[in-house]
Amino acid sequence: MNQMTSQQCLDQVLSIEGAAAARPSRLRRFATAIEVAAMAGRRHVQWLQLAMFGVFLVVVGLPPLLPDPPAGASALNNLTLALTYLLWGLWFPLVFLTVILFGRLWCGALCPMGAASEFANRHGPQLKIPAWIKWEGTPAISFIVTTLYGQTLGVRDHPEAAAGLFGGMMLAAIGFGWLYGRNKRVWCRHLCPIGRVLGLYSRLGIAQFTPKVRLAGGDAYTERGACPTMIDLPRKRESRHCIACFRCVNPTAAGSVRLDLRRPGTEVEEIRDHRANPAEAWFLFLDTGVALGGFLWLVLPQYQDFRQRLGEWAIANGWDWITDIGPAWLMSVHPERSETFLWLDFLTIVGFMLGAMALLTAVLGALTAAAAWTARKVGATGSFGQIFTELGYQYAPVALVSLVIGLGAMLLEPIKYTMFGTAGVHAVRGALFVAGFVWSVWLGERILKRQGVDLSRRVLPLIPSLAGSVVVGLGWWPAIFGI
Repeated sequence: MNQMTSQQCLDQVLSIEGAAAARPSRLRRFATAIEVAAMAGRRHVQWLQLAMFGVFLVVVGLPPLLPDPPAGASALNNLTLALTYLLWGLWFPLVFLTVILFGRLWCGALCPMGAASEFANRHGPQLKIPAWIKWEGTPAISFIVTTLYGQTLGVRDHPEAAAGLFGGMMLAAIGFGWLYGRNKRVWCRHLCPIGRVLGLYSRLGIAQFTPKVRLAGGDAYTERGACPTMIDLPRKRESRHCIACFRCVNPTAAGSVRLDLRRPGTEVEEIRDHRANPAEAWFLFLDTGVALGGFLWLVLPQYQDFRQRLGEWAIANGWDWITDIGPAWLMSVHPERSETFLWLDFLTIVGFMLGAMALLTAVLGALTAAAAWTARKVGATGSFGQIFTELGYQYAPVALVSLVIGLGAMLLEPIKYTMFGTAGVHAVRGALFVAGFVWSVWLGERILKRQGVDLSRRVLPLIPSLAGSVVVGLGWWPAIFGI
């Protein structure tokens, strides 16, 4: 790369590919051009990451230092609200949606936490990674705990809470990166609460990094090699752990990894060939449930009834401490903004969210089990557990769209100020959900095809799957239509 221009490198690669294929497709040419550009810009990535670290400090660290917005202020005329919209209205929903186009490029090129963690690792003791960190359930627990904590702190309403949460995550990323692994991103692979979610939805994406020469066997874990997230590159088949850093890509090397562009959802359609993971399928149910609970406690009268009854019961049984104000590091204590949580609020918010998570997981699990049982009866090949896990992935689109509509609702708020008004917001949300719903049903049908179920017999196992997507839609109905 130092001795030839990017265009010369591209021509060389295409000539090599042309020897194997009479005419490289336009898609292959485009993917190769991206590879060459990534190689040319690789040495500049550290400066981009440094710039993103500066953006992180401004977006997260500046709002707590600014005065509260006056009444009637908006993101167009108030810096605090503008930064809040940048964080929760743009970054939060778009970082999930963009995985469909770019995979986990955010993690590999832009995320300041991952970059800081990797930098710290170069100067730490590089200890052996403990088994509890490698456990498949660790990222799920990280996401659930962080989501609960964010709700009790009120991170969307209070800049101090957002700074505390994201600042704490940054310190954790640096600390774990400094301690464990050898030139690897332990934080990104095992501990980041957002990373596992992005990895799950990246299976829907159009970007896939494929070894040019694949060794026998499925995906494997290794702390050797170039991959910072410990993928055994010659055996790579799944995209969930890949952070699209392009370090394994060398267009002129026959034994490296190449960028392939595919139809959105292909990896889920063919999930049998891409290491369907039971822990990931259950996490899909869990993360959808806890996110739904984080929205519903704010809008449902049933939550207020639950809170009232628990408070009355606790006081009647001498639990007077439940009406005490909790610590500010654990829950929202902002009397100047007329919001002060009691221990009662903390317990009911956490309990309600965990209850919603458990209920939705049970319902989706039962419906997926029914679909798997029916699929086996009509000819699906494989064990019940294998079929169950594969069918669980069909909910990825509807879960992704629900997450964006519910917890990333600020993204569409500007539509209110156009000629379309609030009705326009609801229309766009509804259209997004319908798109996710239809895509999930389509993926269910494609998965059944890959499992060997004849076309004429796929309707029966699709019925429980269809019901599962309807359940998710009913749960997010207040977020979609505001009622």
